[in-house]
Amino acid sequence: MFQASIIRVVALFMALTLSGCSSLITGGNQDLDVKLLKVDVVKARLLKQDLKLRFRVDNPNDSSVLVRGLRYKVLLDDILIADGDYSDWFVVKGNSHRNFSIPIRTNLWEHLKDVARMLGKPNQAVPYRLDGKLRTGFVFGHSMRIGRNGEITPGALIPVE
Repeated sequence: MFQASIIRVVALFMALTLSGCSSLITGGNQDLDVKLLKVDVVKARLLKQDLKLRFRVDNPNDSSVLVRGLRYKVLLDDILIADGDYSDWFVVKGNSHRNFSIPIRTNLWEHLKDVARMLGKPNQAVPYRLDGKLRTGFVFGHSMRIGRNGEITPGALIPVE
């Protein structure tokens, strides 16, 4: 009898506590908008390239949303240049946005011929694609698919002296 009372009190306490932060638990009502803002070249060597993918997450909901990570894949003209997991947690406040960056390391050596072909035409746009899955929420997690397509012009990335 006494144990049943304790269990009821604990369950009531958890229900009241969790209802106050339901957006952190479920991820909000509307999906977040995730944009790839920029790709920064940190260091480029022949066998490996260190880059930073810079993202912006917009939250159209009135309440905050917990982001638990991102599984991503980046393709350049159908060449897989990066894939991986980002697992740092952060909160995006309601009706707000948050920027974050992911360090990645690539090896374009195996695609050298294709990359050289792309760089050989510096004014011709090259298509890219970002595919991923954003994980939100805490107790009842939610996964949201993201996909972005665009084009980059190699000549615009080469600094002019």
